[in-house]
Amino acid sequence: MTNMADKLKELGISLPVVSMPAANYVPCTISGNTLYVSGQLPMLEGKPQFIGKVGREYSIEQGQECAKLCTLNILAHVQNILGGDLSRISKLIRMGIFVNAPDDFTDHPKVANGASDLMVGLMGDAGKHARFAVGVSGLPFGVAVEVDATFELKA
Repeated sequence: MTNMADKLKELGISLPVVSMPAANYVPCTISGNTLYVSGQLPMLEGKPQFIGKVGREYSIEQGQECAKLCTLNILAHVQNILGGDLSRISKLIRMGIFVNAPDDFTDHPKVANGASDLMVGLMGDAGKHARFAVGVSGLPFGVAVEVDATFELKA
């Protein structure tokens, strides 16, 4: 597997500062060798970005950028819970992508590719994962996308 920290640096990508939950849950939890990351929003500097619906206020391509930002927030939380050591990840198991979109929007998988393509780009084959992409009528703060993830950790 490609070293994710090196790949991020090579691509000039900095992980955002983590935003802590505003409700009664934790951003990440580890059970055995599995790391679960709660749904992450497109937060930047503690503020929600991409307020609106994909297919109305945002194009598919903008939705993909939103999904990437959610994924970078996932990685920031993962880095935090793993003490800065992203090399402890052995595989991305699954991603869930929720797309805030009008009822007639049907390109949820294309939006989800923003998250999936980023992870495969960072992790190579270890980043290939199962996923779901669904449309929803609304998300917290009115954001366009929310993404969660499940990782396998090295034993």
